Amino acid sequence: MSDRPEMRGPGTRQRRTTITGSVKQQANGGKLHSGEKPPPCPGKKTDESGRRLNSNGKAIREPGQQHADKHNKPESPVDEINERLSCHVRQESLLSSASGFSNYRGILNWCVVMLVLSNARLFLENIIKYGILVDPIQVVSLFLKDPYSWPAACLIIASNVFILAALYTERRLAVGTVSETTGLILHIFNLTSLLIFPSATVLTVTSVTPVGGVLSLGVYTVLLLKLYSYQDTNRWCREIRQAKAKRLTRSYSCPSVAQFNGSAVHTNVSYPGNLTHRDMYYFVFAPTLCYQLNFPRSPRIRKRFLLRRLFEMLFFMQLLVGLIQQWMVPTIQNSMKPFQEMDFSRMVERLLKLAVPNHLIWLIFFYWFFHSSMNFVAELLQFGDREFYRDWWNSESVTYFWANWNIPVHKWCLRHFYKPMLKRGVNKLVAQSAVFMLSAFFHEYLVSIPLKMFRLWAFMGMMAQVPLAWFVGRFLNGIYGNAAVWMSLIIGQPVAVLMYVHDYYVTHYGT
Repeated sequence: MSDRPEMRGPGTRQRRTTITGSVKQQANGGKLHSGEKPPPCPGKKTDESGRRLNSNGKAIREPGQQHADKHNKPESPVDEINERLSCHVRQESLLSSASGFSNYRGILNWCVVMLVLSNARLFLENIIKYGILVDPIQVVSLFLKDPYSWPAACLIIASNVFILAALYTERRLAVGTVSETTGLILHIFNLTSLLIFPSATVLTVTSVTPVGGVLSLGVYTVLLLKLYSYQDTNRWCREIRQAKAKRLTRSYSCPSVAQFNGSAVHTNVSYPGNLTHRDMYYFVFAPTLCYQLNFPRSPRIRKRFLLRRLFEMLFFMQLLVGLIQQWMVPTIQNSMKPFQEMDFSRMVERLLKLAVPNHLIWLIFFYWFFHSSMNFVAELLQFGDREFYRDWWNSESVTYFWANWNIPVHKWCLRHFYKPMLKRGVNKLVAQSAVFMLSAFFHEYLVSIPLKMFRLWAFMGMMAQVPLAWFVGRFLNGIYGNAAVWMSLIIGQPVAVLMYVHDYYVTHYGT
């Protein structure tokens, strides 16, 4: 400590003291032994005990002095005995909600450890019972029955016809050689063909496997939503241009790119300058379903980030295939007999046994697709909007889950389906039910057609979300609502899986 007194304001000098043991060290170097009183401040009246006095000669009680006097007051023998004998105060148990305690990190860690140990036991039991079932060659056979025939890949390549048809239709509409009514008819025909052509091909071509059918129909479904958004957005641009608006009132996107010092400098474009092959195929490959003229773009490609996402894609893909072959397939095969005999107790037991690997695979698939794969594509294309999901795991209602676990689809439904219905005067509940019905249709479309059988299990499962959302929102809140959402995910999916597998087994292999 410096020997000089510290200045605390203009013309004011104060001395600070530090107490070390029985010696008080003053700021000016002087010492006060215990028992001595510090010198009174100049100009202040004090009594013998050092207390300040007012003009009437009465002691002034300093702030906090009352509390100090209370503690310095000598205790009576009865008070000392009571203090020694009492060891209880009024308080709540930690697990009671009234206690206000919220640090349960140790219990969460215990749950994770128990979950890992229980799943490790199940996995070890599976290996002991069935051996190693992982076979990469078998995975290849799921895509190709004939190594010289690739019908699913050819079907995906043929989708370029519909992409170019949408682009050329928009070009004709932009220059005015085609009327709005004719352009609308051409777009409806193109979008309808996107829905019918691949499904008819999968149903008629026998060499298309169920896995290849799911992949090709998934690609065509994504293209259908993208091209619908493409024609919708360009129609809005024509309406703005016809109204002689100088600036667009929406922020759209287009990849007009110029290279500068190794980083991409992106310039904005306006309609109809966006109607190019480069712009169209950038939107086709971009991880979004909603078209804009000027997308948010990242300044550069982060190579380390890209390599991490690529490693995750490869690793989790192998993990998914291994878990399906080793864990799910034997459980599903052992579930066929209870379903055929309608043994409900064993059916429930098999359902619960299937729920664990099914849910684990679903979680890994979510991370692989929505985080690793979509971030990989976005980084490669310098696509700036990386919000592919939100905190759906904290969902306390069914509607919150469906609005936050798949953001690209949610944005499309909100922009091109839900809000236009509200603008036309449709009731909000009816519009929400229509969104669920549209989602239910595409879920059934992606399952029934590749399996070449129609059972409507996926459609009914999605439509059951409407009354479930009403029930959870009305009667369950907080952690109870979150638990209900998790239960619907863990139990609902294996029910649909078992129903489809059972029907497929009966249809193709049963008597």
